[in-house]
Amino acid sequence: MFSDARLTNLIANTLALLAVSALVIGVVFWAVRRPYFNIERIQIESSQGERLAYVTPEGVKATIAGRLEGNFFTVDLDKSRALIETAPWVRRAQIRRVWPNSLSVRIEEQQPLAYWNEDEMINTWGESFSGNKAVVPDEVDLPQLSGPPNSERLVVQRYAELARWFGPLDVQVSEVTLSPRYAWDVVLSNGMQLSLGRDPAADIADPHGRKGALPFAVRVERFVQAWPALMQRLGDRALQSADLRYPNGFAITLAPVSSTPVK
Repeated sequence: MFSDARLTNLIANTLALLAVSALVIGVVFWAVRRPYFNIERIQIESSQGERLAYVTPEGVKATIAGRLEGNFFTVDLDKSRALIETAPWVRRAQIRRVWPNSLSVRIEEQQPLAYWNEDEMINTWGESFSGNKAVVPDEVDLPQLSGPPNSERLVVQRYAELARWFGPLDVQVSEVTLSPRYAWDVVLSNGMQLSLGRDPAADIADPHGRKGALPFAVRVERFVQAWPALMQRLGDRALQSADLRYPNGFAITLAPVSSTPVK
């Protein structure tokens, strides 16, 4: 008899607990679906604590418009972060909820180092990205880098080396091109064109390399060391191009002499 009473009480308590639990779940489910918790505001700021130079709140919101799913409780933060990182000029994004209906987004902007191939740009980490070139200020003079797929880091590395070599000569590197056959060509800010050939010491194996070829660095360093004496010897004449592919020196081509009629 007592056993039956205990069993009855246990069943009654269990049913009561289930009923309360169902009620609580129902209330919670009803509450989280209220319009009050819909995402109404997205706060956007720089992760570096500086003013955003290229990313605009309007651009980010246009990217995610109609694609952000869920409310304060149900929004998938990882999916939302990946979506925001597709916005122009966004390299990385961090996102968190802000009670009761907002999201806070901290953005790491792309830092443009150069133009890459025909329609892309490359950042200071050696990563290519798509960005509106029109937003780059006119006073920012970016070089043009070009190369085969997956060669971005190598081309950036070579550009940095060239900039260090020619910087003391008061000449900037305007263009660096790595051809599909892994040959290097460079254009300097004074218009001079340099043919450097292939580099047997490249970080990426040169599929067309030849034994005995001088490394990239040796060719450039030899030319840079000869530069002051060469400029002094040429006087007012300008160099049009230099071929550094020779094992024992380099060949130069002088720019044409402008013929100005005498009045």
